[in-house]
Amino acid sequence: MYEYFPGNYVWNLSVVATLNSGGLIDEVDRACRPIRDLAAQGSDVGTAELMAAWTAVADELVAQAEADERAGHRRTAGQKYRRATNYLTQAERMQRAHDPDRNAVYRRCLALQQKVFDLIDPATTRVAVPFEGTTLPAYFTNASTDGTPAPCIVMWNGLDSTKEHMYASGFAEELAARGISTLMVDCPGSGEALRLQGLTARVSTEDWAAAGVDFLLDRADVDADRIGLVGWSLGGFYAPRAAAFEPRLALCVAWGANHDWGAVQKRRLEREGENPVPHYWDHVLWVWGETDLDTFIANAEAVNLDGVVERITVPFLIVHGENDRQIPLRYAHRSYEQAVHSRRRELRIFTAAEGGAEHIGLDHLTHVSVFIADWVAGVFHA
Repeated sequence: MYEYFPGNYVWNLSVVATLNSGGLIDEVDRACRPIRDLAAQGSDVGTAELMAAWTAVADELVAQAEADERAGHRRTAGQKYRRATNYLTQAERMQRAHDPDRNAVYRRCLALQQKVFDLIDPATTRVAVPFEGTTLPAYFTNASTDGTPAPCIVMWNGLDSTKEHMYASGFAEELAARGISTLMVDCPGSGEALRLQGLTARVSTEDWAAAGVDFLLDRADVDADRIGLVGWSLGGFYAPRAAAFEPRLALCVAWGANHDWGAVQKRRLEREGENPVPHYWDHVLWVWGETDLDTFIANAEAVNLDGVVERITVPFLIVHGENDRQIPLRYAHRSYEQAVHSRRRELRIFTAAEGGAEHIGLDHLTHVSVFIADWVAGVFHA
């Protein structure tokens, strides 16, 4: 993995995620250069300065985009708004859970993302999925150009990503090129659902899946028989769990095999493996709505797919990087070995030699995402 900040895995992960989601190396370098010395002090120190440095680059891009927009250069403006959104969402992801400025930054990200849709991506719209008396915020990329029902993927994020990160990855664009729509959802415990609505994570992810399927079944442009589910990172637990209990799903992809996330938390207490974000324990307590670490660790034992993946009957793809420093590779094998009732199970391990070997393939995100898109298309169009 490219390491802009030698020895600081958490900050490096953010850099490669940004670059592999449409960031430009010159702009990322200008955002990172002022904070090089701080990075040597660990992942928690300097995140406020990181926010300031990355915001400065985003501010410049937004100013340029506004000028381009006034001049009538909509495509150029939209591209700059897209990169500015990418940089801000990555910097926001790195802040303390209850930073007083965090929600204001995130609201700005939402506004900038909407500018992208308005200017260069009319196929993607903001939607709200009804859920337990409230809604799950989402983006819908429509691959149906004439209203004909198209297959659709519901995409879920993980512990610290948002629907804006999912959009920036380009995965929905790849699926649309294959005639497949995408519903990118901020699940409870993530993104806007957590930040602005206070919805925290839970083990019974089939509840969210049912809400997503219900929403899609009300759309005439979605093929009811071809609705699948993809989850990355902690979504590698969320998605298989849902596929085991929501029978209307036609396929499932674990983009990172988070088979026993509870055990991973115990390893992290012992400082084994890497964390995905700074201020890690504050972050997980926020996501799960817990108030103390002991209770969280005890409850996290249920975030486990033993006895669950055996219930999956639909096609099931597990992808994992051989050098994933957050989630052990053995969990990918465990999910595959236990998914004995899937009518089409597949395990794809990405190696360091080819790229995509780090967590969810962030070191070569496109290589992994197009493989998944091709697999999904193969199942849906078989």
